[in-house]
Amino acid sequence: MSIQTKAGYIAIIGKPNTGKSTLMNAIIGAKLSIVTPKPQTTRKRVLGIYSSDNMQIIFLDTPGILSPKYKMQTTMMDYVSASINEADCVIYICDASKYRKEQIIPTSIKNTLAKIKKANKKIICILNKLDLLKDVKETLPMIADMNSLNIFSDVIPISALKKSNIKNVLDAISNYITFMPFYYDAEMLSTQPERFFVSEIIREHIFLSYGDEIPYSTEVNIVEFKERQVGKWYINIEIIIEKTSQKGIIIGKNGEKLKTLLEKSRQAIEDHLQVGVYLEAFVKVRPKWRNNTTFLKSFGY
Repeated sequence: MSIQTKAGYIAIIGKPNTGKSTLMNAIIGAKLSIVTPKPQTTRKRVLGIYSSDNMQIIFLDTPGILSPKYKMQTTMMDYVSASINEADCVIYICDASKYRKEQIIPTSIKNTLAKIKKANKKIICILNKLDLLKDVKETLPMIADMNSLNIFSDVIPISALKKSNIKNVLDAISNYITFMPFYYDAEMLSTQPERFFVSEIIREHIFLSYGDEIPYSTEVNIVEFKERQVGKWYINIEIIIEKTSQKGIIIGKNGEKLKTLLEKSRQAIEDHLQVGVYLEAFVKVRPKWRNNTTFLKSFGY
């Protein structure tokens, strides 16, 4: 009896802030990967699972490709490499609203794409953010430029935010994954534990609530995560920062800034978990944690 279902792993790569997480969320139909206007929002590899009647796609949403400046970013780039190695097919996503012919693809990323092609893996190019263009016809020369590189199997313009042309992406992926049983139960959306998503939700609100360097030098560490049969779940977190001077910025005058952050985070966590939550937080200074291997391992990097 022939297998009637297809399944495969797809890595989503690209520069920071091009819409990788938004694309995965749009396809899966759930917010698994946090999204903010700031680059480098995604730090860890987020695994999301899309299942239809006859196809299962395991998406590996990765941090934006960059030149590492400290150990945390080196680990982030290791996630990208690992995801590419595991993938059956790779999606390269770029921002069509910032397209420049003279620099179609940065050299560092072009080298990465060349290695993927050499490994005989198909690469789908996604021209994202059509909603920011005046006319969809603006993508025609972009598509021609991308095709001229002889790197991509498909070039597809979309708006991940508006969920336009998402079916075209799924159809393209279907061509490059094999007939086989599903890897996971069709009801699953991710293999990540709930405490991972809780920490990401809080980190998202830190990105949205604070400016300058604060979000980038901050980490959320879950100390306790108690699920209760009756009453609210109890979650105790540490907000990790690098400098003592940042503590006052996080907490704010009379604690108001931190109180607002926790309230917004709590509401979002309750929406995600569908249970009541008591959220408690402490702000801890860990100097240069982004360059400290011990701290990075303890925070799950």
